Amino acid sequence: MYGQRLSRIDKGAGDFATAADVEAEKTILGVIRAARPDDAVLGEEGGQQGAADAVRQWLVDPLCGTLNYAVGNMLVAVNVALRDGAAAVADPFSGEVFFTDGETAWVRRDGADDVLLTPTPATRLVDVNLDPPFPSAPGFQAVDLLAHPGFVARFRPRVVSTTLALAWVAAGKRAAYVTDGGDLSRSVHFAAGIAVCRAAGCVVTGIDGAPIGEAGRGLVVAADDETHGLLLSMMRSRS
Repeated sequence: MYGQRLSRIDKGAGDFATAADVEAEKTILGVIRAARPDDAVLGEEGGQQGAADAVRQWLVDPLCGTLNYAVGNMLVAVNVALRDGAAAVADPFSGEVFFTDGETAWVRRDGADDVLLTPTPATRLVDVNLDPPFPSAPGFQAVDLLAHPGFVARFRPRVVSTTLALAWVAAGKRAAYVTDGGDLSRSVHFAAGIAVCRAAGCVVTGIDGAPIGEAGRGLVVAADDETHGLLLSMMRSRS
């Protein structure tokens, strides 16, 4: 459906889905149901499906970056995660699939041999999510981080508006990723990327440096301890 004129399904607050989001989720759910008919699924478009007491639950974001997709921008991710287990993040335009079995993380490119993901801060590129909501404001606002003298001296900002950026940290294409928010560990948008990053050896915390979880605040994912520490220090000084 890419490149076609797609009708928009309004979700409120400026958010929307398209027929591509809905059809992609149906296809993903079809694969899961064929292999695991007793599993539960939480999909961005279809909501909770399956038994509430199911042993296994899948988190599905069929098209992360809907606005990009709708206007013909190829920055899009497909996120599928098994809660507390395996996960995959696919870039349908590059042909890359970043995935983990829960312990190790790899990338597969167009069916070629799998390559271990190796995070590195060498690019100095940091993706900062500037999309609302901003639950931690005014104490923390991502835009303030971009104005920090230390950030300007050490890093270069990028804003891609898709969780594909999380997988890029694991792959060494980004030094770090920062976003505000609540508990993102069980979000259909973030769970797959978080799992891949953890398995690759990235440093993963909330914006306050605490472990992510029910009481968590946002997300800071960095390729190494030094980059993570620098970003936390800058955010604390701004707030």
